[in-house]
Amino acid sequence: MSLRFALLALLGSRPMTGYDLSKQFSQSVAHVWHAPDSQIYPELNRMERDGLLESVPVAWGPKGTKKEYHVTDAGLAAFREWINSPLEIRRQRDPAYLKAAYLEWADADAARSQLRQHHDYWTAHLDLLERTRQTLVDRTHPTLAHRLARHSPDQHERIVRYKVFAYDGLIDQARAEVAWADRGLALVDELEGAPAP
Repeated sequence: MSLRFALLALLGSRPMTGYDLSKQFSQSVAHVWHAPDSQIYPELNRMERDGLLESVPVAWGPKGTKKEYHVTDAGLAAFREWINSPLEIRRQRDPAYLKAAYLEWADADAARSQLRQHHDYWTAHLDLLERTRQTLVDRTHPTLAHRLARHSPDQHERIVRYKVFAYDGLIDQARAEVAWADRGLALVDELEGAPAP
């Protein structure tokens, strides 16, 4: 259900087509809530059916049209209700940690490979998060720029600081994942012997 609220949050900055929304989603909301296009487009249709969005046809190409989605008053009310509701904490389901608990069954090289993969993914993700955070701080992030344009200047600091706060948490998490993978690699070397040079 959180996908619809992520979409409402994005559309709160400006009306967008499904294509534009998918692009903006991958550059911002996807850092906190992953969803492929195969989930986004059907959810937009459901949200329109449920009265949270309305669409208008806009020109696309020489003869075509596509839908541009606008948040309705009902959509804004649903978003406000969701944002003010208690947080539902979900228990973790992460295969990296499940595997780590049973690495005694793995070959040392396979264990190292998996931990390096984890390390490399989170290192790259950390870099992306830090670069995105900077675009929030300097207010050049495209989605943020559209949102700020729709709000009075006295609200800008509040809008920016909450988004930076969210990214600070994501950055802390990514750093912890990199450090955890490094400790795992050291543990494999300690328990299984260092790899041959």
